Amino acid sequence: MTRHESRQEAFCLLFERIFTDATLEEVMENAVEGRDATLSAYAVELATTADSHQEELDAIIEPKLKKWKLNRISKVSLAALRLAVSELHYEENIPVSVVINEAVELTKRFSGEEDASFVNGVLANIAKDLENK
Repeated sequence: MTRHESRQEAFCLLFERIFTDATLEEVMENAVEGRDATLSAYAVELATTADSHQEELDAIIEPKLKKWKLNRISKVSLAALRLAVSELHYEENIPVSVVINEAVELTKRFSGEEDASFVNGVLANIAKDLENK
């Protein structure tokens, strides 16, 4: 499984997690059983990291939303942003441009151009903050 495919699976897990009180482990079990998902170790690592740091990630994302609140943005955008910000903060040796591009592509695939532009702008602002650290 490629890293792109692993990111897509991690994104799907995080997206599904938004709609349930189930733990991430339960969501993963349901994905494997219910939709025959194949979860790579990398997909599990990405989803687990993003899920375990959700409050911290949301605190990074929300100030960059400009007149929006987390609960008002699309769930696709929210899942993509959480995954990308988690990668930016917790994964080493992944270029910022790759993280942003992957998040934008996932958002385009599962939502549309408007949400993809929104995700791109938010991530660009977050990336600027990282550069200034």
